[in-house]
Amino acid sequence: MRKIAAVLMISGLVLAACGPEEEDETPEAAPTSSPTVDECATENLTLVNPGQLTIGTDNPAFPPWFEGGTPEGSSWEINDPSTGEGFESAVAYAVAEELGFGEDEVEWVEVPFNQAFAPGPKDFDFDINQVSYRPRRDEAVDFSDSYYDVNQALVAVADTPIAEASTVEELKQYTLGAPVGTTSFEYIDQNIQPDSDPRVYDTLNDSISGLENGQVDGIVVDLPTAFFIVAVQLDNGTIVGQFPTVGQQEYFGMVFEEGNPLRDCVNQALDALREDGTLDSIQQEWLADKTDAPVLE
Repeated sequence: MRKIAAVLMISGLVLAACGPEEEDETPEAAPTSSPTVDECATENLTLVNPGQLTIGTDNPAFPPWFEGGTPEGSSWEINDPSTGEGFESAVAYAVAEELGFGEDEVEWVEVPFNQAFAPGPKDFDFDINQVSYRPRRDEAVDFSDSYYDVNQALVAVADTPIAEASTVEELKQYTLGAPVGTTSFEYIDQNIQPDSDPRVYDTLNDSISGLENGQVDGIVVDLPTAFFIVAVQLDNGTIVGQFPTVGQQEYFGMVFEEGNPLRDCVNQALDALREDGTLDSIQQEWLADKTDAPVLE
């Protein structure tokens, strides 16, 4: 019995020696983290040219998106974006200011519409040119959040049969046209689905000429542009009506080279401008009288 007791005593000592140590009740110090870098601080932005915000748009620069005419010596047609006048010019400068750039630190470059969302490197920080977000476009570039929600509209010559149409169904019998690569052309093809193939044009001006020359009965463009066409470019023109949204709301977004972190900073700027009422104020100033047209059901 004494031997057994001794063995048990020794075993207990061994088990105690091999058991877990008492936990240290003192918490470990939290690992130190390096200071957070503000990626949207002006000096940290990813830019084509350091210290300068380079913005692209098409030339000519049409109203109501751009206004103010062209100063002497300007290479821009109709309007020079650097005037700061017109809806898109005003939005661009508001975003620039929110990002910390002065007017003299903004540079405009000419970018044809279809090249804005083509794959590959860009010579602009962002492009603003009535480019609608589309998933297939987003595969090649990145888009900002909406700076303007838009509907499409139909422009025709007054006193022609199509000008009396009040429904989408009535438009199927007519020949329609729109510029290539635009959501206007997509709307004709996918939603109106006319009996005859729509005409596709290289530019907006070409589509207007096609309407004037009788190649098409009507052209589809975004609603604010429709107001400009009938006011300035097309004699005896009329807005037949605007089209209802099909699916998700169409919107214009700024275009960025794919993967450019500047997009997120511009979205922050747009959020701030939306919250403080600046975006709404710009829209009221430049588009308030260019968004009222009957809806073609």
